[in-house]
Amino acid sequence: APTRPPATPEGMALAYGSLVLMALLPIFFGALRSVSCAKSKNSSEMPETITSRDAARFPIVASCTLLGLYLFFKIFSQEYINLLLSMYFFVLGILALSHTISPMMNRFFPANFPNKQYQLLFTQGSGESKEEIVNYEFDTKDLVCLALSSVVGVWYLLRKHWIANNLFGLAFSLNGVELLHLNNVSTGCILLGGLFIYDVFWVFGTNVMVTVAKSFEAPIKLVFPQDLLEKGLEADNFAMLGLGDIVIPGIFIALLLRFDISLKKNTHTYFYTSFVAYIFGLGLTIFIMHIFKHAQPALLYLVPACIGFPLLVALAKGEVTEMFSYESSAEILPHTPRLTHFPTVSGSPASLADSMQQKLSCPRRRRQQSPSAM
Repeated sequence: APTRPPATPEGMALAYGSLVLMALLPIFFGALRSVSCAKSKNSSEMPETITSRDAARFPIVASCTLLGLYLFFKIFSQEYINLLLSMYFFVLGILALSHTISPMMNRFFPANFPNKQYQLLFTQGSGESKEEIVNYEFDTKDLVCLALSSVVGVWYLLRKHWIANNLFGLAFSLNGVELLHLNNVSTGCILLGGLFIYDVFWVFGTNVMVTVAKSFEAPIKLVFPQDLLEKGLEADNFAMLGLGDIVIPGIFIALLLRFDISLKKNTHTYFYTSFVAYIFGLGLTIFIMHIFKHAQPALLYLVPACIGFPLLVALAKGEVTEMFSYESSAEILPHTPRLTHFPTVSGSPASLADSMQQKLSCPRRRRQQSPSAM
């Protein structure tokens, strides 16, 4: 293949600056939306909570997936694999983009817009054994957003244009930060620490990640052309940033925002600290990549910054214990009672049943005696 001319300093500055800005947008707005998502009572918008066990297994699952994709690209035709993946991400991208723009689009609908409610219900079995597989509620406004997102989807499917790719990538990132919740700070440290090792190994130890990133024609990365000033929208010399380098630190930053709110001090100290730490880590990644002219594992710089900066603030404020004892799952279903302690039960099952029966009948007897007492 012919070698591309080197990018100009202006083109590189524009590309890297745009990547940083595009990375910050889904983290900031996804974190804000994660707060309302945690308190949502709509089953279709409930977040997925990541536990410490999930966090420990995630780097292993991600490594197997990455290696599998690498072998697929080496064995089978790249064209057919990308065609299959394009159709898959076409559907996911439309749904993600529709969910992303729905709150913004609601402001543009007139007050007299005929908005009807719909419910998509898919069950398995019958009678008492019936089990819900899909239960999704939506309205006419959501259908309009879905139609607009489909236009972007067709554009991406036909042209694979980098703008359409970025629209889907931003939607995936924002939805990930909003809907994926870490249950506590310890889980976040386990997840980020594991992916720190994963990222360093697959970038510096092998060429697997770089090969897959360049061969994978799907919106799993944000791209921006370094030759935009010379070639316009048809530019093709791209700088790229993987969505994992946005979503993984993003869900940790969103957790710290919810922790800030739980302190009820009307400050967002830990959120802003981690947000600035992310900017610092991403800027350092770009600087090192520019100096050494080699792809860099962004999590190598993002993980120490995003964990270290808030931890130093917590040490200075004496709130380390509160930070690590905070449970995000307490806000996910605030209307659901949680069992905080287990009662001590002794005696035989028969005596336990008798005592339960007496407790249930006591209020009834008091109500019967109340007229004579008066």
